[in-house]
Amino acid sequence: QSLPQQKLLTWLSVLECVEVFAEMGTARVWGEMGRWTIIVLIQLAKAVLRLLLLLWYKAGIQTSPPIVPLNREQQQPLHSEDMEDNSSGKDQTYVGRRSSRVVRSLQSTPSLQSRHWGSPQQREESQSRRAEEMNQPPTPLGLQETIAESIYITRPLLHLLSLGVWGQRSWKPWLLSAVLDISSLSLLSDLKDLNRRERAELRRRTILLLYYLLRSPFYDRYSEGRILLLLRLLADYVPGVGFVTR
Repeated sequence: QSLPQQKLLTWLSVLECVEVFAEMGTARVWGEMGRWTIIVLIQLAKAVLRLLLLLWYKAGIQTSPPIVPLNREQQQPLHSEDMEDNSSGKDQTYVGRRSSRVVRSLQSTPSLQSRHWGSPQQREESQSRRAEEMNQPPTPLGLQETIAESIYITRPLLHLLSLGVWGQRSWKPWLLSAVLDISSLSLLSDLKDLNRRERAELRRRTILLLYYLLRSPFYDRYSEGRILLLLRLLADYVPGVGFVTR
């Protein structure tokens, strides 16, 4: 990735990290009007940054969070003692004569902090495989897929616009947002040969469709009563759960 693209990803990650805090803080200081103003500004900034990544830098399907968090256990380098053993030519593993089971030799056992289960070959293979998956370039998007990703990026802005036009109690913003989400996923479903990160992102977006059951006005009219009934039944008939559900 180029340096400007890395900066865009960094700013996008910062916005996603602080948007809830900014919304709550603005609502506390400037009230409801300030809250909606900061929501619109943050969503507009996020949409602009994502569209730049999509159209200018050809970033493909964008994940959330934009920068994948570092797994320090997976990225942990080999211990210095292991490196010394390798340089001195010591065997790191022992293969059983009858069972053919590969075990680590006692001479190459690392410290407790860097110890892991499995043979060194398995660890090296898994690390190299994860590195290849993380370094895979994004899948090129055609016109249909670019439109689908653009729909997904601009959906929050269209939802906010529909809320301003029809109000928060109307079904139209809820339906518009759901239609845009489903349309984007259906257009992206034709993509083949996605890498692991992109497949995980599409699965995440599909699972997030369940959140529409918890969004107003659907929640206010249908989900709330059933969820409260279920919690009440759990509190009355399942021992030990009542304190939490009540």
